[in-house]
Amino acid sequence: MLNFSREKYLKVTGGAVGLREEIEKVVDEVYENGFKNIFLIGSGGAVATFYPFEFMINSTSTIPAYAEIAAEVVLQNHKQLSEQSLVILSSLSGTTQETVAAAKYCKEKGATTIGLTGEYNKPLADTVDFPIVNFAENDFASDGNQLVLYLLIFKLMNKNGDFPRYEEFAAQLEALPERLIEAKEQFEDKAEAFAVAYKDEPYHMVVGSGNTWGRAYSYAMCVLEEMQWIKTKSIHAAEFFHGTLELVEEDTSVLLLKGEDESRPLMDRVEAFAEKYTKKLTVIDTKAFELEGINEEFRKYLSPIVTSTLLQRLSVHLEDKRNHSLEIRRYYRTVAY
Repeated sequence: MLNFSREKYLKVTGGAVGLREEIEKVVDEVYENGFKNIFLIGSGGAVATFYPFEFMINSTSTIPAYAEIAAEVVLQNHKQLSEQSLVILSSLSGTTQETVAAAKYCKEKGATTIGLTGEYNKPLADTVDFPIVNFAENDFASDGNQLVLYLLIFKLMNKNGDFPRYEEFAAQLEALPERLIEAKEQFEDKAEAFAVAYKDEPYHMVVGSGNTWGRAYSYAMCVLEEMQWIKTKSIHAAEFFHGTLELVEEDTSVLLLKGEDESRPLMDRVEAFAEKYTKKLTVIDTKAFELEGINEEFRKYLSPIVTSTLLQRLSVHLEDKRNHSLEIRRYYRTVAY
């Protein structure tokens, strides 16, 4: 595969699943201390990664969950955020100023805080009650972060009596990195073909729902816009028919991210429409990938990480075909704003 290090990928993802014992000890402690709701707080791609977990908690558990943007939550005076809240924050660098500020704000509120990050001795790790650290770099950070979240969130739900098959699920997560590499390999030709066909495309619509909505949001904003400077619109499938459909023409690029959760019919509806009105429809469907050894009932939960691992291949080929590095920025962390 183009620009892919199997060794590096397994180091990051293996490091994440290797934190299982530590994560379960954290869960035991915070659950014993008690909490009445969960807040998932981040900025940019971090909060986008939280969106599917908010969906999973609210469709699987009786624990109320709120995914919030860090910069807004400190201004909102959210009435559900209190000393009885469990707050999970995420920042790979541990220095994202809005997320660090949110961590300090939540601590002042008396909430219990958990921080997912890539380094100790950084502001986020130093602020939260429980830092969970797994080294990663931008290219594979999303997969590693999601694996940590699967262990953390699903153990919390298990302790609450909402997810009794946690032990089986967690064991299968340990084999998931190899299955994700197989999915990447299966998708490689399609990823390259997309990059060849759309390297000069000026605008994309990226559509998701349920467990893939966060991926649609982050891929549009954090990759196509931030890393490739391509105008992109992320659309929730449930809202597609309330405005965005009017912009679809036969030469409009529409990228659908189909998962396997309860919201799949929403994606089917958008796909049926797009097939009629554009010649530039691309569908990434997690159902097309075997994921050997993963129980059928767990697949819907894994749609976000399968989608993100495939989109990583799309990004690498776009970088190559467009001759535009994924690392270059004009403004982000470059100028004052």
